[in-house]
Amino acid sequence: MLNDTPRRFAGDTLVIASHNPGKVREIAELLEPYVETFTSSGTLGLPEPEETGDSFVANAELKALAAAGAGYVALADDSGLVVPALGGDPGIYSARWAGPGKDFRVAMERVEEGLTGKADRSAYFVCALSLAWPDGHVETVEGRCHGTLVWPPRGEKGFGYDPIFKPDGFDITFGEMDPAKKHEMSHRADAFRQLVERCFK
Repeated sequence: MLNDTPRRFAGDTLVIASHNPGKVREIAELLEPYVETFTSSGTLGLPEPEETGDSFVANAELKALAAAGAGYVALADDSGLVVPALGGDPGIYSARWAGPGKDFRVAMERVEEGLTGKADRSAYFVCALSLAWPDGHVETVEGRCHGTLVWPPRGEKGFGYDPIFKPDGFDITFGEMDPAKKHEMSHRADAFRQLVERCFK
């Protein structure tokens, strides 16, 4: 959790605690100016811990600490889509809604089915980022991006729920948006701005 005096990242290698290649690539691009070498839990063969937390922050910290236990400074994110009209679902279960095959077309269809007959199509992405050291120290921040859900899905860029999420102030979805533009304004970008200010600058 946040401490009065943040700890700075001072190593050469950062482990991105994820087995999702899209997520690993996106995180590496965001931190490239500050980190010499990246690797990932998947590359190192580290097991994925069970996400037993009851919030994005709790799950991010759990994953970061698990990877840091292998002797590295590790960064984990826990992110998802929160839909108020669905009582906050899929929320921390955003990836699970895609099923064992991680098919986000299925997840997007489930969201749309849940919104049938509902006027409120607002939604927001949340990204909690946790940076953990082998001694158990953790720095955590949380970012958000608000928008509206559209149907049918639009765009082949991005991943996850991006094709149905239209950020506030735009007429295109994250799935249609140039990745560089998305990096400037996404929930992950918001969280990374906070984390870079806190631990990398």
